[in-house]
Parts: sequence; structure tokens; C-alpha cells
Amino acid sequence: MNKNKIQSLIELARLDKPIGIYLLLWPSLLGLLLAGINSQISFKSILIVIIGSILVRSCGCVINDISDYKLDKLVSRTAGRPLAVGNISIIEAWVFFIVLALISFALLWFTNALTIKLSIFFGFLIVLYPITKRFISAPQFILGITFGSGSLIAYSLETSVFSASILTLYIGIVAWIVSFDTYYALQDKNDDLDIGVNSTAILWAENAIIYSKVLHLAFYASLLIIAIINSFSYFFFLIFIGLFYLFLHQNKLLKNSDYLGAFKINNWIGIISVSGFALEIIFLN
Repeated sequence: MNKNKIQSLIELARLDKPIGIYLLLWPSLLGLLLAGINSQISFKSILIVIIGSILVRSCGCVINDISDYKLDKLVSRTAGRPLAVGNISIIEAWVFFIVLALISFALLWFTNALTIKLSIFFGFLIVLYPITKRFISAPQFILGITFGSGSLIAYSLETSVFSASILTLYIGIVAWIVSFDTYYALQDKNDDLDIGVNSTAILWAENAIIYSKVLHLAFYASLLIIAIINSFSYFFFLIFIGLFYLFLHQNKLLKNSDYLGAFKINNWIGIISVSGFALEIIFLN
């Protein structure tokens, strides 16, 4: 395989744009850390979550591009993707997807029965998500339900007892994903309208930013509820100072129509949230 083909595969899996991996990793680590409140988190679980986040996000990107390569040619932001320009053939993309999927399934060998069941169920949703943009008016909710599952799957690595805390976290993470993916979709709103692809950016029209802000705050509310339920220290509440600063900064970016910047700031929101949870686990244990 020549160097250009390898580079095209890297671009197909978006490994050259790792923010998507981070935005899947942070929710997953939040779920794993939440499980650590009542048990010791193993290094194996941490490694599985990290590797799994890379594989699952890569699988999601590949199957998305296989489904959308004809549409990608019509959108300015995606017209240069490997499948859209023909640097990778459909058959090569399918082979690459199958290889990634098989490695993902192999990773499940090191987990438990519950984790395997959850992973397979949500794995089907990952494959189905790309086509939902054609017949569901708010596909971001399917994305949130699917990729937010990383928190549930990571949690199940350490315990099979699902508490009110993990369910609260999952709902909050789904809201968060819908929020930041709506900002991402705002970049392509005009192109999506022309080619008939659905998104919350289109569905909510002039209210898209307002609704996304509400959903973003719902994620913050879920963290607060979890902090209260689990008797987190007062230090954790200082984390909210950093989170609200980023929320205000995000609002500034939105006012300037910098939707990509507003999307990317969520990486730091994830970092701060995970750091807060990690410190609390250390304090509680």
C-alpha cells in the first residue's frame, strides 16, 4: 500500500482530526470514573476505553462517508474527503470498515457479558446513524443516543448495577452531544437545505442556538445533580467556574458566527469535566 493510500485511509477515519475522538472519549471517561466511586478502576478498563474510543469514532467516520460520499461532493466543507474525490474506492472503504469493526469486536473479548451486549446494540446504531439524516428531522438526537452510550459502556466495565447517577449522566451527555453537533451542523445548513439532508440546525431554524444553549446547560445540570447525589467535595463546584467561563466564551464565538470554534470549545469542556470527576474519585477513595 502506497503512502498516499495510507494518508487517505487516515483522512477517511479522521485520525488527522482527533477532536472527534476526544468528544467520544470524555463522555466515556466520565462514565468510567463514575463507576469508580464504588469500586477501584482497573488500568485495563482505562486502556479499553481509550482504544475503544479511537476505534468506534473511526468506524463511525468510515461508515458515514460510505453512506454520504455522493452528498459530500455537493457540500463545500466535505468535497475534499477521500471517497468524494476518489482517492479511496467504495470497496476499499468497506474493507477498511470491516477491519476496524473486527478489531473493535476483538477488544470486547477483554470485557464482560453486559459490556458486550451494550456495545453490540449501540454498534448497530452507529451503522444506521448516517442514513437517519435522510428521514429523521433531528438526527442529532440519534447521534447523541449512540455516541453518548460510551458513558454506559465504560460504566459497565466496572459494575453491572446501574444507578441514578449514571442514568443522569447519560441523559446529560446526550443533551450535550445534540448541543455541540447542532453548532457543527450550522456550518453546513445552506448546503444541507439544498441537498435535502436533515439536521437540528434546519429543524430549529432561528431557535437552533437558543435550544442548543439550553441543552448545553442541561449537561451542566446533570453534573451538578451527580455531585449532590454522590456528596462531591466543595472543590468540585469550583469546576463549574471553568465550565461557565467556557460557556460564555462559546456564546461569544456564536455571536460571531464561528460555529466551528463553538464546536471545538467542547473539547475543553470535556477535559475540565473529566478532571473534576477524577479528582473527586481520588478524594472519595
